[in-house]
Amino acid sequence: MCGIAGEIRFDGQTPDLGAIARMNQRQARRGPDNGGVYAQGSQAWGHRRLKIMDLSESAQQPMVDPELGLGIVFNGAVYNHPELRRELEGKGYRFYSHGDTEVLLKAYHAWGLDFVKRLNGMFAFAIWERDSGRVLLGRDRLGIKPLYYAEIPGGFRFASSLPALVEAGGVDTTVDPAALNFYLSFHAVVPAPHTIYAGVRKLPPGTLMQIEPDGSRRERSFWTLMYPQEPADEARSFEEWTEILLDGLRAAVKRRLVADVPVGALLSGGVDSSLIVGLMSEAGVRDLRTYNVGFEDVGGEKGNEFEYAEIVAREFGTCHERIFVPEAQLLTRLPEAVEAMSEPMVSHDCIGFYLLSEAVSRHSKVVQSGQGADEVFGGYYWYPKLAGSADPVADYLAAFRDRDYEEYLRTVNPAWHGVDASAAFVAAHFNAPGADDPVDKALRLDTTIMLVDDPVKRVDNMTMAFGLEARVPFLDHELVELAARIPARHKLAHGGKGVLKEAARKVIPSAVIDRPKGYFPVPALKYLQGPVLERVRDALSSRAARERGLFRQDYVDTLLADPSAHITPLRGSKLWQLGLLEWWLQSHAT
Repeated sequence: MCGIAGEIRFDGQTPDLGAIARMNQRQARRGPDNGGVYAQGSQAWGHRRLKIMDLSESAQQPMVDPELGLGIVFNGAVYNHPELRRELEGKGYRFYSHGDTEVLLKAYHAWGLDFVKRLNGMFAFAIWERDSGRVLLGRDRLGIKPLYYAEIPGGFRFASSLPALVEAGGVDTTVDPAALNFYLSFHAVVPAPHTIYAGVRKLPPGTLMQIEPDGSRRERSFWTLMYPQEPADEARSFEEWTEILLDGLRAAVKRRLVADVPVGALLSGGVDSSLIVGLMSEAGVRDLRTYNVGFEDVGGEKGNEFEYAEIVAREFGTCHERIFVPEAQLLTRLPEAVEAMSEPMVSHDCIGFYLLSEAVSRHSKVVQSGQGADEVFGGYYWYPKLAGSADPVADYLAAFRDRDYEEYLRTVNPAWHGVDASAAFVAAHFNAPGADDPVDKALRLDTTIMLVDDPVKRVDNMTMAFGLEARVPFLDHELVELAARIPARHKLAHGGKGVLKEAARKVIPSAVIDRPKGYFPVPALKYLQGPVLERVRDALSSRAARERGLFRQDYVDTLLADPSAHITPLRGSKLWQLGLLEWWLQSHAT
């Protein structure tokens, strides 16, 4: 896990090495173990390294292979790199390192653009050809690793984080109108290629971008998630699917044990993370370190699942650490979590994940985490609402959106009205071929879009703020493809994630499965009060906010008059959405 950066010139000028250095520095926390810069002709590359695979200097980046005439900067982890290495050695390739980075370089030389289809893992990379000057950017199928880019006069820059591009300079930081609509109505999910900044874009998941020396670019998708509904799959029993799924889960967890340092686990006490811990133990992991974070109980809302996490820790004999975060500490550290966001994210989990990552990083450099199970296996409340729906677009929007378009028009000033981007986006995705059942349509959208730009981005940003690598077995692309074949009725069984829960029964104690789903809001972010409310009020009334002119003052005043009365369908604060956006924009201004 690392941070990558680069600049490519098309105008005959030399790259700005100062810009590369600034991007590297801004991403130093992503890769605290080492850093490097390589420049040749019209191209320059930067890298910050977190040592997980091949701890020697042989795997240092930027990595250049003079024999092949190729170079690479790479962020992520390719779990099947040992198998690919053996196949490439059979073709006559020689290796001087033992990690996954060099495997990507040789694989590209051996198989061309199709090499990426052979990779199982999470990745964002840039590969350059010395002789042709061509550059290839790529991002993994489910967008687990980020890749941002910006056009600059006479050139092109990219980085692992949006703030790094801004730090390099020359980026248009005005707000993108379509992104504003997504942010305020689609639960802060801003799909690729948009970002909140008009001058910064992000490469869509499962996509390659080829850049020619003259600056022309071509994008190519290498993966699409399909829900095929084959007769043989429909005919399989619930019990058969449970066994097939368990085999797929075992493989996904085992793959993510490939590392040259110990692999721990984040153990929330829920079914998903508990199952991962059980399968890691089953795979033979010894002295497994597990971590759980919890908060104070407030207003009758439980703030932790310590008791369930400890059931699992005792069952599998893990070295378990319980991290309790008092509300005072949580709120004091909130500005740091906002600073760590590559894009503004409204989820209450951000600050909790930030503080958890800090504690975990003291003992572990890599952990497995349970994100993705709800989206892949149907765990959210809106999926049953779509079963048999005659108008799935309308039903999905009614359940998921924070604001409909009418309220959006009352939220922002007329200059920002634009179109109902989120509704058009959902309609286009639901109408795309490859998913016919209304539930499958929603699962595909959530897995390939919402998951990427909410839970997965949150985990990447907060863990990498402390040089911690988080691996997500539920987003193993082979497992996701398997899940897409399972009929929706099996996923919706038993109150949601039915087939996953039954698979889990074969591994973990039933006490962890047969209980209500946990949800831990940060009360001060849900029902804004005290210092956080004042911080939001200051951000929305600041000179910068007035000059930006995003929000209607009468709407802001309505929210400020009674913050707790304005809660979204996903149990978030509408005032926090507005305040967080202004807070983030102001804290990331250059």
